[in-house]
Amino acid sequence: MAELQARWHRAIAELPQEAWDSLLGDHAAAPFYRWRWLHRLEASGSIVPREGWQPCHLGLWRGGELVAAAPLYLKGHSYGEFVFDQSFAQLAGQLGLRYYPKLVGMSPLSPVEGYRFLIAAGEDEAAITAVMLELIDAFCRQNGLLSCNFLYVDCRWRPLAEAAGCSAWINQQGCWTNPGFGDFEAYLAGFNANQRRNVRRERAAVAAAGLTVTAVVGEEIAPALLERMHHFYAQHCARWGPWGSKYLTQAFFKAAGELRSDLVLFSAHGGDPADPVAMSLCMQDGQGLWGRYWGSDVDLENLHFEVCYYAPIAWAIERGIRRFDPGAGGSHKRRRGFLAEPRVSLHRWSDPRFAAILRRWLPEANGAQLEEIEAVNAELPFRGGVPPLPGVEAAVESTPDSEP
Repeated sequence: MAELQARWHRAIAELPQEAWDSLLGDHAAAPFYRWRWLHRLEASGSIVPREGWQPCHLGLWRGGELVAAAPLYLKGHSYGEFVFDQSFAQLAGQLGLRYYPKLVGMSPLSPVEGYRFLIAAGEDEAAITAVMLELIDAFCRQNGLLSCNFLYVDCRWRPLAEAAGCSAWINQQGCWTNPGFGDFEAYLAGFNANQRRNVRRERAAVAAAGLTVTAVVGEEIAPALLERMHHFYAQHCARWGPWGSKYLTQAFFKAAGELRSDLVLFSAHGGDPADPVAMSLCMQDGQGLWGRYWGSDVDLENLHFEVCYYAPIAWAIERGIRRFDPGAGGSHKRRRGFLAEPRVSLHRWSDPRFAAILRRWLPEANGAQLEEIEAVNAELPFRGGVPPLPGVEAAVESTPDSEP
């Protein structure tokens, strides 16, 4: 490893796009980790220091070749992460420690499972992971940072990071899995009779209002439709006042045309998809679908369910897409087939007292979270029991029984 050089980069623009994207390989959430997505967040003024996000990406170089990279950000708050560590901040205050700024590894604003260090094919992933974590630890010590946090980690990378000293914290999120449904009715067949009626009634209400939902994909997405999506996004955020979580700027949507190959817009309209009254924005890669944002100019009951859940599910079934992650939050998602699944974040702390307290707490907290996932899913309106949950077995196997 002596021939490797580490460099810290204050913007992803400092790293070559082709070299970055070549490290992705079979990344589980590639659309959110491609250079163009991360660059658009930074270049649009959405993910910048004045908003509490300082890009601080780590690159590992061999001569002029980028061997590995870690998307990282110095954070002055915990917003836009969807892993709620405010209790950690409170504990730090009680110990007389400063919790912010902290170092965070994730795709900003996106609670999407798949974070990992990006490592070139043929390299020793375990060794590179350990080296990069040592560099991150040194960076934190030099800059007085209490914690480094990797959020929504790729389950394939998790064992390498844990072997190098990271501590796992389990949370949960809803996800829809397609075992090979032939059509939307096959999806409905998994529910009990009452819930099948509910779903049909909700969809019929939208149709009765004279609205149709059309998927607009890739090159079909005109700049004007992306501008319209910004309107819906801003309007929806405004409904929640100071808690509206309006993170993306208008400039992000204006330039999102360069991301069109990854985008799907679900337009609710009265006849012309280019003239929507409501719309949702999703990301896709041919294997997975991710719901991100939505908004509406009309107050119509059940329209949200149609635009954000049912129409995307129907679209995914038609294309053989196996997983649909609708985003964080919302207990109403569960009753529509989005089962609770474990999501893991990995943490490192520089203060021994702080680390010891959290490591003692984590086994109990993780066990309780897995029990809650099981209890939530047991109450869902499925016929013949809850489908098997991907990821739970791995989460249980990696949860320690005592402090490491």
